[in-house]
Amino acid sequence: MVFHVRLAPPRLGMRLKAISAGAVATAFLAIAPLAAQAGDPFRPNDPHDIGDKTEAVFNALFYEGNYTKAQALVGQAIAAEPAEPMNYAIAAALGYLNKDLDRLAEQAALTQQTATALKATDPLRGHLYTAVGIFMEGAHVLQTQGIARGTPSALRRLQRVFSELEAAERIDANDPELSLLKGFMDLLLAVNLPFANPDQAIARLQNGSPAYLAHRGIAIGMRDLGRYSEALTEVDKALAAAPNNPDLMYLKAQILFLQQQYSASLPFYRSALSYADQLPDSTTRQITFEACQAEGTAGEICFEQLRSSER
Repeated sequence: MVFHVRLAPPRLGMRLKAISAGAVATAFLAIAPLAAQAGDPFRPNDPHDIGDKTEAVFNALFYEGNYTKAQALVGQAIAAEPAEPMNYAIAAALGYLNKDLDRLAEQAALTQQTATALKATDPLRGHLYTAVGIFMEGAHVLQTQGIARGTPSALRRLQRVFSELEAAERIDANDPELSLLKGFMDLLLAVNLPFANPDQAIARLQNGSPAYLAHRGIAIGMRDLGRYSEALTEVDKALAAAPNNPDLMYLKAQILFLQQQYSASLPFYRSALSYADQLPDSTTRQITFEACQAEGTAGEICFEQLRSSER
């Protein structure tokens, strides 16, 4: 008899946390398709100085969801715009996704170095990306030392992250880039720490920009809270702005699955898989695993297929 294995949020486990972690590590990589001024996807008014090469990486990675293209462009962006800390943050995020922990550490340090220098001319973004670099450094500590050994060191870094974010908020608490990044960071903490409040993260994301990435973050938060109807509304808004983004297709498939709308989820899993050549291998394997369950295949069989693909 064909049956469905409900993929509850804890069962999604590593992938859901990876999405959230990836969101924190790469939220700043997003760009809206209709940004008011080339280079700054966050501010329709009073844009900050963000270069065209950096914008190209933005488009590739988070508007198109094309990780392969972004990997090819990020080196060009660093060479052309070496003072932009976001470029190093992008490289660090890609290192994280590719399990290249040395690259993660190196680029997190360069993110902090360039962000510190940026404080002289753009203090808000300087403080913001110093926080991002420290946060990613903490992620490296947890990856290399493990949860038990690495947590004290990571928590000390987290205090420094909050200090930098508070400095940025004193300059402009309503800045859309700050709202977006802090919202994603708060969301990651809320998912992984039992005492954190995800509603506060969602409220902050509502003030973020570009809108399609803010909607994506809110959808993730609603999904993790089990508020699936609201999550679906938010991901549909994100898809309306970035209709060819496979990450958003995958997110919608997950939400439908969690609503036990298995047949409805399948077209979105399959659409996401049609972009497999531009996604990380780990993401493609996980989408395939979840689609297998949505088709009604026994969970044990799907899991064995997943293990086989990782060998």
